[in-house]
Amino acid sequence: MADKKTIADEAAVLRQRAEEMVWEKAVQSLEDIRALSPEEIVETLHELRVHQIELEIQNEELRRTQVELDAARERYFDLYNLAPVGYVTLSDKGLILEANLTAATLLGAARGALVKHPISRFILREDQDLYYLRHKQMLETSEPQAYDLRMVRMDGTAFWAHLTATGAQNASGVRMARVVLSDITASKREDEEKI
Repeated sequence: MADKKTIADEAAVLRQRAEEMVWEKAVQSLEDIRALSPEEIVETLHELRVHQIELEIQNEELRRTQVELDAARERYFDLYNLAPVGYVTLSDKGLILEANLTAATLLGAARGALVKHPISRFILREDQDLYYLRHKQMLETSEPQAYDLRMVRMDGTAFWAHLTATGAQNASGVRMARVVLSDITASKREDEEKI
């Protein structure tokens, strides 16, 4: 997010550029002004003042919009990154395109280390066929998929995960998947103890 100093610096640079442009055209403007009648000068000054007020109103609206965008960005960050479940976006080939902080924690890796790696790297070898079939079915039919499988953290420890995947498309129309990951190891243990 841009801070107030950066915005003020950008405004100062913009003003300086505008003043330079005014001085470059000042000589021609003086000649044009001398050719105007007093009524035309008054009308031109009125139009300039109206235009200045319009620009001030637009500028204030842009500032208000920027504040709203910053607030929305913060809400998105909280909702996506600080969610109690892991979120990952996968390419049609199963590569991780995005991951939230919870997903990174579940998989025991930094978010940057997850991007462009196949999610199958974090799925226990015995469960990779299940993942592959469900991922393929979801991409072909666009039907959401929900299933349990075993995953492996970067340090090699295994855990049970519940995956809920839905199909999506990026701006270019390329198919991808949005996946919610939940650690269900504790509930699986409870189920095994009941048996």
